[in-house]
Amino acid sequence: MVVSGLQIAAAVPCASSSRRVYKTRAAILGVDMKAASQLKLTSSYHISSASARPFIRTFTCTSKKFSKVVTKAMSGTTEEGIASGLPIDLRGKRAFIAGIADDNGYGWAIAKSLAAAGAEILIGTWVPALNIFETSLKRGKFDESRVLPDGSLMNITKVYALDAVYDNLEDVPEDVKTNKRYAGASNWTVQEVAESVRNDFGSIDILVHSLANGPEVSKPLLETSRNGYLAAMSASSYSFVSLLKHFVPIMNPGGASISLTYIASERIIPGYGGGMSSAKSALQSDTRVLAFEAGRRHKIRVNTISAGPLGSRAAKAIGFIDMMIDYSLANAPLQKELLADEVGNAAAFLASPLASAITGTVLYVDNGLHAMGVGVDSLIFQDLNVPKDDGKS
Repeated sequence: MVVSGLQIAAAVPCASSSRRVYKTRAAILGVDMKAASQLKLTSSYHISSASARPFIRTFTCTSKKFSKVVTKAMSGTTEEGIASGLPIDLRGKRAFIAGIADDNGYGWAIAKSLAAAGAEILIGTWVPALNIFETSLKRGKFDESRVLPDGSLMNITKVYALDAVYDNLEDVPEDVKTNKRYAGASNWTVQEVAESVRNDFGSIDILVHSLANGPEVSKPLLETSRNGYLAAMSASSYSFVSLLKHFVPIMNPGGASISLTYIASERIIPGYGGGMSSAKSALQSDTRVLAFEAGRRHKIRVNTISAGPLGSRAAKAIGFIDMMIDYSLANAPLQKELLADEVGNAAAFLASPLASAITGTVLYVDNGLHAMGVGVDSLIFQDLNVPKDDGKS
């Protein structure tokens, strides 16, 4: 008998960090969206870079090499047909991942890890980005990033148009219904997508929420409008409630739901405004409540991953992310670059039977940055002889 599962492999290249000065207007962290330079999205996959007072921060990091540990999900067996190590086996499971608009970001990495463990992949993509995404997929533009550890390509069974801001067709404003970017698309509200998935496949086992929107993210909270604040809450936190509400009836008992959050929900991150920090706080609170309700009623586990900063195309287009990556390299307990694969592997674990007793949890995948109370790169701590990665280990 051949037992297949998700294994772990590691390689150790290097990354360097240098002094940078940034003018920052907005941040996109842990969100899958088409790069702002390519698409001007205005719904649940877009964080607007609306004009606001930019702030200037000078970040200094010594010029040195940091150890970069690359962790990859692997599906494989020994020559005897027995899996080595402790496998994550998701064969026979079906996952729906909401919030993938390109091949760069945490949502895509989660899809790959789930696929590497054997799960069938369904994707929900923002309506205006659907044609671009499907065209790129069909033309092979994503083939390089679709490669799984065993050399095969991740297969995406079906892509659905989805705008998680709207629960049903009655909620959609007339100007959105008639918007040319939505022309030709149908059944894209949360309720309609859940019904389509049920009609097409009957059920799912894994639900992933990887989307957010804060139209006024560049504004300090004191300058955020009520509409901007509520829009951030609707797209970034209630969208998860809505997805689970409509999908849980077609989720098999023992299934799992996972969302993505960010440390700004618990700590002050200047520049991450517009109510986005509030929305992430709500998401984490909702995770605990939903874990109880979905667990008692449907035997579904609900967890969220607090992921560190990732240099996705969307985030780089805004400009905030490089500073946060440098800050993490200088101050996190583990001085290495955080990779999307590491978040993907954590999601695969949470979705697997190995995490069968884990629910209502915030899992931090950020090299330990969340545990820090101070930034040790500050000159104030220069005489403390704080251990640093010398690149030799």
